[in-house]
Amino acid sequence: MRSTAEARRAAVLNAAVATFARTGYHATPVTAVAAAAGISEAYALRLFGGSKQGLFVAAVEACYDRIYTTLERAVAESGTEDVEQRIEAMGEAYAKLIADKDLLLLQVHAQGASDNEEVRATVRAGYKRLVLFMANLGATGAQIQEFIAYGQLCHLIVTAGLDDVRDSWAKAVTSGMRHVK
Repeated sequence: MRSTAEARRAAVLNAAVATFARTGYHATPVTAVAAAAGISEAYALRLFGGSKQGLFVAAVEACYDRIYTTLERAVAESGTEDVEQRIEAMGEAYAKLIADKDLLLLQVHAQGASDNEEVRATVRAGYKRLVLFMANLGATGAQIQEFIAYGQLCHLIVTAGLDDVRDSWAKAVTSGMRHVK
């Protein structure tokens, strides 16, 4: 059983992911995260190194942890050693995962806040973990690059609502893409 502090920390991280996903790093006050978690701002800050930056970085790390765990599970459940099939399973799992718009939007906001050195380092660490995981599966550099590029394209399609645009230009962007709305 988790201690009260660990359980509270997990609850605050969940609230932080959802709150920062809506308004981003720069526009979200710690009071909004604390209110969503049902705790005081002082306690929220104390749990995450005393700063908004520490809280945001922890939320981004939690987001990447969830992504990594999901991709790892998808590979294990694929039941194959074929790299292409494993990557396909990862893509399907990621598409389902970003149906949770909080995870998708938090990633977008983290990239947008990468002018902050610690946030940038966290984003880089998240991608590094993915690249090393895929390389350990036997994926080539081109396969890794394509996977990441398609992930970013999924972000664009979902955030810009391109599935709902019936014009030919939007169809050119969305054609062949599979993701969960």
